[in-house]
Amino acid sequence: MSEGKAKGKLALYWAASCGGCEIAVLGIDTKILDVAENFDIVFWPCATDGKVRDVEKMADGEIDVCLFNGGIRTSEQEYMARLMRQKSKVLVAFGSCAHEGCIPGLSNLDSKESCFKTVYHDSPSLDNPQGTVPRTVTEVPEGKLHLPLYYDTLKTLDQTVPVDYYLPGCPPEADRIWDAIVAILEQKLPEPGSIIGSDTTVCDDCPRTREEKKIKKFYRTWQIKPDPDKCLLEQGILCCGIATRAGCGALCPQVNSPCIGCYGPNNGVEDYGARLFSAVASVIDSQDPKEIDAIIKDGIPDPAGSFYRFSLAHSLLRRSKLKGKDGGAKVAADAS
Repeated sequence: MSEGKAKGKLALYWAASCGGCEIAVLGIDTKILDVAENFDIVFWPCATDGKVRDVEKMADGEIDVCLFNGGIRTSEQEYMARLMRQKSKVLVAFGSCAHEGCIPGLSNLDSKESCFKTVYHDSPSLDNPQGTVPRTVTEVPEGKLHLPLYYDTLKTLDQTVPVDYYLPGCPPEADRIWDAIVAILEQKLPEPGSIIGSDTTVCDDCPRTREEKKIKKFYRTWQIKPDPDKCLLEQGILCCGIATRAGCGALCPQVNSPCIGCYGPNNGVEDYGARLFSAVASVIDSQDPKEIDAIIKDGIPDPAGSFYRFSLAHSLLRRSKLKGKDGGAKVAADAS
């Protein structure tokens, strides 16, 4: 940063996610000092003492960049997404949860009642004899206590507010985070709406030898000891690198672990799960529908969790149907 130049203002926020993205920011190591040299961190609840009311008092667009990680599952998270959008010049969907919904988005296969039942009633480690579940309003002698409303459907960040850029990954790799920071500092960002990352797939970065893919059987990772040099998919292990955007350096396949798709689809793909379905279908070595069905059922027992592990909330499906009060099916039109 040139001497005398005013620092930018940076904010980070954590919504419905595991928090790994917060830790990943520190993965840039000593380069965090370069961030501190160029930005004042004005809001980062995970690491600094900041209040929402302080952000509310800021002028619109006063924050230069906000790295927002996590999907939108509660009314509080929706409020914060709208607030950070209002106060930020550049809003980045930081990580897979904000970008595609990620693991929290798989709860869209069920209803919030089912989620509460699992967590507050059926969990084997639970001690809840009264069957208490969270309520948005609870009256106590001192007054009313309020909790955020928990929505039936998890939304991605861009299903809630306009997003300027996407930085994929679960979490984004440190090198990609630094690339994004440098692009911001040097004002060399791509067109708004772009994904900051590679345009190729994980397979393009993977050093394993690839030949002809003819799959007669899929294996779970614990069922086979793979050849360390040969393409994992050709060995019958469901590796998602064939449909997944590069950017991670193909780290998982290099340690005999299949790509699970956390960097999302590469350019031009509207639905990641459908793209992966198509790619896998093309390598199954059979023309018999019954045999194909058996190959998939035996080797891929959880298709939703395998093909839409990170992308269900952002897919064309978005969620499963919800049951109406009359028992009929209905499709959620909004998050509540």
